Amino acid sequence: MKAIVVSDQAAGTAGMKLVERPEPQAAINDVVVEVHAAGFVNTELDWPSTWTDRTFRDRAPSILGHELAGVITALGYGTTGLSIGQRVFGLTDWYRDGTLAEHVAVESRNLAPLPGDVDFTVGASLPISGLTAWQGLFHHGRLQAGQSVLAHGAAGAVGSIVTQLAREAGAYVIGTGRAADRQKALDFGANEFVDLGNDTLEDVGGVDLVFDVIGGDVQKRSAALIRAGGTLVTAVGPTDIRPVDGLTVDFVVEADRAQLSEIVQRVRDGRLLTNIGKVSSLDDAVATFNSTERRAGKTVISVLP
Repeated sequence: MKAIVVSDQAAGTAGMKLVERPEPQAAINDVVVEVHAAGFVNTELDWPSTWTDRTFRDRAPSILGHELAGVITALGYGTTGLSIGQRVFGLTDWYRDGTLAEHVAVESRNLAPLPGDVDFTVGASLPISGLTAWQGLFHHGRLQAGQSVLAHGAAGAVGSIVTQLAREAGAYVIGTGRAADRQKALDFGANEFVDLGNDTLEDVGGVDLVFDVIGGDVQKRSAALIRAGGTLVTAVGPTDIRPVDGLTVDFVVEADRAQLSEIVQRVRDGRLLTNIGKVSSLDDAVATFNSTERRAGKTVISVLP
């Protein structure tokens, strides 16, 4: 099968190669999925799990990507709840070969049924962005109706879903981003927008929850805006930044079938709009990832057109 692999961390995306690899076999509780569409996050190249297994042994060259939508072609021993020929989408294990390939072996619990009226491209755009937003807001941030949320990167793949879910939950949302992102963030439901290049972030005043996808100085300045008892939720890694009288939660997104089903149902109902940017073929994916063109929204690779 065709797959995109990387073997040199220092080379970055320039080290990606489209190669032939053996098709995976289904282990116990696995399924094999014929991948129709897949997602990729550039930060994967910085994750230890891309380069080693759980015992810290080198596993390069690694197949990249951890988001997928496709059709089940094989079941491993003991697998229940899914069937051959079923449409599915989900988030694969960080330490296993990924989804930028024509087939992938996945633990069945990491997948959810993909309804027939949801396109594979849409399904592949949801797992990381949707689950990160859902878990950050509701599990870690414990968002309640009437609270205020500062959503960084509100026009981006994660931030746009944060904005929509927070608004649906009854929160007041202040989105941030570049000047060019203003209208897009407002279209996704932000009540206000802060241009981080020209506006003063501190003019926002106090907020109950900050959803951080940027880190650095922006994270530090945002923490100072959190009201007593509020929460800084960050998806960019461990941090020492703490609100004066609140909590900081840094988390790694986890696969969750029930949450995926909640998210895709909102897409079907029209309550959640997807934020898909460029769609590229598997043959063109390496060039797409190495392009210097700014890509708004989620980049999705159409593996099986």
